[in-house]
Amino acid sequence: MAADHAGFALKEQLKKRIIEAGHSVADVGTHSAEPSDYPDTAYPAACMVAEGQSDRGILVCGTGAGMAITANRLPAVRAVVCFSAEIACLARTHNDANVLCLPARFVDAEIAWQIVQVFLTEPFEGGRHLRRIEKIDRNTPCE
Repeated sequence: MAADHAGFALKEQLKKRIIEAGHSVADVGTHSAEPSDYPDTAYPAACMVAEGQSDRGILVCGTGAGMAITANRLPAVRAVVCFSAEIACLARTHNDANVLCLPARFVDAEIAWQIVQVFLTEPFEGGRHLRRIEKIDRNTPCE
């Protein structure tokens, strides 16, 4: 897990609930509500997913966008901003999203918890969706 200052409070609330649900959490920061820059925490958390040290990552900032942009720069990371449990479900089952980015300024703690629960439990369906993930992972350069 990681957050910037705008996502710090929500990260802390979710971290507690995730641990209570039986999951382990590596918290790479931020550790206060003092102003911070999202790349400083998004990169280390996303690297843990990219390098296989963690199955999934959860990043929290004001909009989720900065975290998603940062995380998606890394190979094998499929970060997605989710505003609802339904989006999280489709992102997991169809896109094999492995990093969840939450918009702390736009979802309350209960909605965020619903999103996290789905993100942590829904499996990737594979099948026709696997072909698309393989195309993403080929990472072909622009022509």
